[in-house]
Amino acid sequence: MPGSQSERILVVEDERKISEAVTAGLKSAGYEVLAARTVEDGLFLLHSQHPDMIVLDLGLPGMSGMEMLRQLRAMGIMIPVLILTSNNSLDDRVAALDLGADDFLLKPFSTAELNARMRAISRRGRPTQVAQLSVADLEINLETRTVVRGGMQLELTAREFDLIVYFVGNRGRTVSREMLARDVWHETSRFTPIDNVIDVQITRLRRKLDDPFPQKLLRTVRGVGFILGEADA
Repeated sequence: MPGSQSERILVVEDERKISEAVTAGLKSAGYEVLAARTVEDGLFLLHSQHPDMIVLDLGLPGMSGMEMLRQLRAMGIMIPVLILTSNNSLDDRVAALDLGADDFLLKPFSTAELNARMRAISRRGRPTQVAQLSVADLEINLETRTVVRGGMQLELTAREFDLIVYFVGNRGRTVSREMLARDVWHETSRFTPIDNVIDVQITRLRRKLDDPFPQKLLRTVRGVGFILGEADA
């Protein structure tokens, strides 16, 4: 029976009672469950614990579930996602499906239906991750963790690689230092700001990514953050 093989499920839900009910229901079906109340915590668990599937609420505080889904798919992370929502809006469902959601469950729901939908997703198998990301003449291989620009391999540190993947996942959108602190450094407390550390890493990355090439991809948006993409993006 699906679930009996101890598949690991990440539940991202901010309402305590719903989170506890979902967790209890999944555990009763034999799943191992990781629980997060925010997208930030969910992303940390995703990268550190490598779950097999995600149960994701759309109405989360701060970054929305829809934004988390968009970011995952943009970065080539194709882990199956079951959306939880209290809004039966067709537009929301279409938007989430277009972003790569695998199924929907409308609140309130029964444990039996939740587990049935998880079993159905599990039977479909885990999709192949997108191994290659690209912007202009920049190519990133997620499996080998290599970055090539204009046919030249860039020698990046682990942090620089994580940064460039995050920027590509948000290509064409302005990325703030707060977003980088939260999603790349996994630093949720701004009482210990790391803006200077971020700026130093961005400067080092830009030297490798842009200095040798006439076309600049990583640009500063004064007072806001950074944006990666072609100049006309």
